[in-house]
Amino acid sequence: MVAVLFTEVNAQNAGPPVSVNDAVRGATSSVDAELRKGIDLTRQGRFKEAIPFLLKAQSRTPTDYVAGFNLALCYLGVGDFKQAIANLNELHDGGYNTAAVNNLLSQAYVGNGQSERAFQALEEASRKTPKDEKLYAFVADACTDHYDYRLGLRVVDLGLRQLPDSARLHYERAVFLARLDRFEEAEPEFAMASKLAPGSDLSYLALIQEKLYEDKLSDALSLAREGIKAGHRDYQMLSLLGTVLMHAGAAPGQPEFAEARGALETSVALHPGYSTSQIALGKLYLMEGHLQEAVLHLEVGRRLEPGNPAVYTSLARAYRQLGDRTKAEESLAVLANLLREKTSKANSESP
Repeated sequence: MVAVLFTEVNAQNAGPPVSVNDAVRGATSSVDAELRKGIDLTRQGRFKEAIPFLLKAQSRTPTDYVAGFNLALCYLGVGDFKQAIANLNELHDGGYNTAAVNNLLSQAYVGNGQSERAFQALEEASRKTPKDEKLYAFVADACTDHYDYRLGLRVVDLGLRQLPDSARLHYERAVFLARLDRFEEAEPEFAMASKLAPGSDLSYLALIQEKLYEDKLSDALSLAREGIKAGHRDYQMLSLLGTVLMHAGAAPGQPEFAEARGALETSVALHPGYSTSQIALGKLYLMEGHLQEAVLHLEVGRRLEPGNPAVYTSLARAYRQLGDRTKAEESLAVLANLLREKTSKANSESP
């Protein structure tokens, strides 16, 4: 998933980033047909289709900033991080050392597993526009997408030094801390995020997760339903509702179970790349005995989050019930290896 949706269309006036939806509006009549088509497809998120048009435009004007930046954005969108890095470094070295280029470069480095270079590129972007919350949030989103939670924590800490009252960055910090099993540090960050943005979707998300860490399921459920009733129907809120209902003991045949299924199915439809919803929906289908559907979503969850032990337990159970002993045993073998690695890491970090 591309965590940033912006571009710059005027190389001589490289101000703050603007959305891709607005990108075409800045294009002049001198922009050729291939570039116009490429920008329009990029704006629609059709990155793979946009690339050939942008390459044609770039072949005629190799130093064109608009074509180069949009092309890098498309490479990032299709997961070709090495090519995105190459394009962005060409722009950077060619005189376009802007916050937008460095921010997108940071995200590409995250995708390519180069954490330190990602942080250096973000620092460069931050020096140019230190108070732009989106710079940090977009890279934090990339860290979430690629499960680099330690880097994500460094990213939001850098942002909070400039924007100490950013509810979004406090929330992101809480999530990273929680995923690093530092729950005691996460709780006050959730509380701060909610305090800074009362009544917002982010506030509800923070409060719900805070209640979950306190093991107050009924309070978390009430907040999730309240947030959705207030109009906050984003994929994370719906995922939380479904997850809380399942943790609270919803069973097949109960209204709460149907409510959980509807919430998780909608969450997956809104954001197929969110592993939490995919895994939870797979487990729900497994409880219902819909084995093929369960395997479908659990396998998606496994591809998105291969280091999550919980997915392999459910996969093994589903494959066993389907009569596929080989895949069931493979899933258990991966689980055993992950648990050994976790134990070894915990022992090595012990004083």
